Amino acid sequence: MENLDATIDSMENSRFSALYGALIKELAATSEMSQTDITCLLCVYYKFCKANGPNAKKMTKKQFYQIFLVMFNVANVQVIERTLLAITKDIKYVSPQAWIHLFDLYTTKDIQVRMKFAFEVYDTKGTGTIDREQVGRACEKFFYGEDEDELNELKADMTEFLMKKFDLDKDGVISFEDYSTVVEQQPILVEFLGWLFPSKEDKNLMAHCINLQLNLN
Repeated sequence: MENLDATIDSMENSRFSALYGALIKELAATSEMSQTDITCLLCVYYKFCKANGPNAKKMTKKQFYQIFLVMFNVANVQVIERTLLAITKDIKYVSPQAWIHLFDLYTTKDIQVRMKFAFEVYDTKGTGTIDREQVGRACEKFFYGEDEDELNELKADMTEFLMKKFDLDKDGVISFEDYSTVVEQQPILVEFLGWLFPSKEDKNLMAHCINLQLNLN
């Protein structure tokens, strides 16, 4: 395998190839990203694993949190935890497959894939629906200020607005069918309960740092 990283010598490159060569081809068969993109991402993953010791083969949950904080400027623990749950059920580590799956989600233009991921993150109770309480908790993060009464009024108004907008069958909860119907008509609302996907600027920085060739515009 061609050495794609100047910080990895020929011996390390051979070890990387032995560890991930077959996996790269396997992942490329089902990913929208190119084999080169996946190789570059796994090269970054490999470096994180090396930081955990010579025999470590997986990224830790703590490292995953740090990536969100530094690369995407996300400090919302619930968003990170729900994102982690969407890509892996492992409570301690992030596998290379889950790592690539994360960037597949972040780079795809398929609105169905984006909606499924977003709804899973927003469905914090794991019931398959989003209720008024969950919407209200999300709205708490939308407004800041010193006037508590005004903030509470703004949060209540936003909660009511979102419930009216997305609860199409008026049963008191937002189902995936409700959500997807609205978002298919107005794709900008895919993140109606808060930030989930990197901004264009973040994705461009990510592509530059990781040497992704995928068109992220």
